[in-house]
Amino acid sequence: MTQAIAPPKSLYESDFLLWTEETVARLKSRDFDRVDLENLIEEIECLGRSEKKEIKSRLRVLLAHLLKRMYVDMPECFDGWENTIATQRTDIEFVLADSPSLKAIWEEAFELAWRFALIDVRREYSKKGFSFPDTWQFSRDIDAMLNVDFWE
Repeated sequence: MTQAIAPPKSLYESDFLLWTEETVARLKSRDFDRVDLENLIEEIECLGRSEKKEIKSRLRVLLAHLLKRMYVDMPECFDGWENTIATQRTDIEFVLADSPSLKAIWEEAFELAWRFALIDVRREYSKKGFSFPDTWQFSRDIDAMLNVDFWE
């Protein structure tokens, strides 16, 4: 019986940190012929997806806490929800400052974040008698989402 010999792992597969360091060194020295382009392209694409995922995730948390603050009458929780709202707003501003082009996907991000935020809060609070609207009743533009206290 013969055993198949596995091909040796590439540096990308065996030591990612070392791969990144070598890739940066090769790029800086303009040694483009030895750059692992296939994996470099994949990693750059992942960075873009990661930025999009972060904005959607932070917007989802922001919307969930806005919903709680506006529709769940539990004053003992207001401070915590408002702190989370403030934190998410600040973090969204940081992400947008680093990658302003994310503003172009704001509407798409909002739709997805709204859908999942609504699922989250309904799962947690509907059984306690609280209800939430099917649609966002307020402005959804970036400035409003980052600055307006919709519960006031």
